[in-house]
Amino acid sequence: MPNAYDAAYRHSLQDPEGFWGKIAEDCHWFEKWDKVLDDSQKPLYRWFTGGVLNTCYNALDFHVDDRGRGNRTALIYDSPVTGTICKYTYSELRDIVAVFAGVLSNHGVTKGDRVIIYMPMIPEAVIAMLACARIGAIHSVVFGGFAARELATRIDDARPKVIVSASCGIEGQRVIDYKPLLNEAINISKNKPESCIVYQRPQKQAILVPGRDTDWEAATKSAAPVECVPVAATDPLYILYTSGTTGQPKGVIRDNGGHLVALKWSMKAIYDIDQDDIWWAASDVGWVVGHSYIVYAPLFKGCTTVLFEGKPVGTPDAGVFWRVISEHNVKCMFTAPTAYRAIRREDPQALLLHNHDLSNFKILFLAGERSDPATIQWSEKHLNVPVIDHWWQTETGWAIAANCMGLHAFPVKYGSPTKAVPGWDVRVLNPENQEMPAGEIGALSVRLPLPPGSLPTLWENDQRYIDAYLKEYPGYYKTADAGMIDEDGYIYVMSRTDDIINVAGHRLSTGAMEEVLASHPDVAEAAVLGVHDELKGQVPVGFLVLNAGIEREPGEIIKEVVSMVREQIGPVAAFKKAAIVKRLPKTRSGKILRGTIRKIADNQEFKVPATIDDPAILDEIRQVLAGIGLGQTDK
Repeated sequence: MPNAYDAAYRHSLQDPEGFWGKIAEDCHWFEKWDKVLDDSQKPLYRWFTGGVLNTCYNALDFHVDDRGRGNRTALIYDSPVTGTICKYTYSELRDIVAVFAGVLSNHGVTKGDRVIIYMPMIPEAVIAMLACARIGAIHSVVFGGFAARELATRIDDARPKVIVSASCGIEGQRVIDYKPLLNEAINISKNKPESCIVYQRPQKQAILVPGRDTDWEAATKSAAPVECVPVAATDPLYILYTSGTTGQPKGVIRDNGGHLVALKWSMKAIYDIDQDDIWWAASDVGWVVGHSYIVYAPLFKGCTTVLFEGKPVGTPDAGVFWRVISEHNVKCMFTAPTAYRAIRREDPQALLLHNHDLSNFKILFLAGERSDPATIQWSEKHLNVPVIDHWWQTETGWAIAANCMGLHAFPVKYGSPTKAVPGWDVRVLNPENQEMPAGEIGALSVRLPLPPGSLPTLWENDQRYIDAYLKEYPGYYKTADAGMIDEDGYIYVMSRTDDIINVAGHRLSTGAMEEVLASHPDVAEAAVLGVHDELKGQVPVGFLVLNAGIEREPGEIIKEVVSMVREQIGPVAAFKKAAIVKRLPKTRSGKILRGTIRKIADNQEFKVPATIDDPAILDEIRQVLAGIGLGQTDK
């Protein structure tokens, strides 16, 4: 029987202009578009050419002036690390943003200028982003505390007129002094900003540089509010640099028009969120989830969004997520699986959950990395709500595949983010650019044109965009993820394409092995990667993080997981080596640094990634690898 998802998906592929054109009518336009999909410069496609709008107007002013919902709570700031909770209505947030837009204007920022925002998870970060959008400036948020050299590469690439920062960030119990990092980044960059605006936090006061730095609070007192500046739908809204970049960074562009249309629609279609709901994306601004689903999409929709400054464990304990959901009546949450693995590790029986009323909580969404079935099943058991894995990337800006809960809820298949979202024509290709049969692993690719909201190009580098994403599979966008699509249309994202390992001529997915390891009752988290082997080419090695309180003999656990892989995947996997570690090296956004571990294991030189959350963990990994006869390098 036809359902809303099937109808929407067919419509989106057969008539993309009609599909997205109708959806765009739900947004505010100063001038309507001339053409929904402009394919005059293939393979560079643009959406809503000729249209004129303002992103900030659609996020704030529209709800105040056009819908009369100015008293609705727009933003809840919840910071367990500072003991602070404060709320902003749409009217209050609009007025504050308008004034800070005046501050930027007073500093010479105009339409098309770039502003780098280097801030922690505080309301001022959101205010700065929206203020840039209000005056047509292009913002580039760099995660607060990022290393100075990495910040400098982004300064040189974006060439900002102004940098907006804060005096410090707070990581658990530590206060991170941002100003020395910012000063060093500016010193070593070639393209110096004209000025910096610094928000002084009480936990650490920064020393301002005379003639360059301005105090945020003082600047706002002398600024007048400004109105929204109309911009073209195809004008850039922001630049977001891909995490883990070395050398010349890749600046992913998001335009104003397509971004607005796709993200506003996604809130109901994918997440089943209406304008009276409370929504929480537990991520960070500076990562794509923070841009799309802490700031823009929920405010476009007119609902309430939670901005959380804390961690899933340690601020103060593994029950903080339950406290936030309960206290703010959150309907739907979106976070990375690593957050729930951390909670599961600290509180395997979810005892802290019983202290909170989660009766209003309806759905949990996971994304950002592979969602292993063990984590999904643990979450389902204790939360008693649907737990939905979905798949997307920094470049795509929103979900490629998901169980679209606002259209039609399909049965969950563990290991799959369900089906392609309307607008995304996903195929599995072989190296000859031919489509693979159902159930066979290949390169997950998206047939062009990409839907609105995805990257139209890279910042000032169309050719690099074509070379990096469109060249290898002509007519398609290369996701660089490997996987398959089954006979029911369910997509399986097995791993990055370089995580498909070749063991004695057999192509095997490390992601499938990780699922097996993570299903062991003592294992909180697992990673598998292929290391060089003279005989077989590559062999898999597993890393296990155990649940808190496990006192069994490590060797016995390793024997059990080796046996499990042999039983569930087969002897062909040649899985014989595993090690127990206290934690896995990850980026700040929660992705396991498999490539770095592999280089250590293969005794290759490596650079400590700028995005790593704690470089010290690499020393433990090196020692563990040496203990099983791998790596043994001081590089």
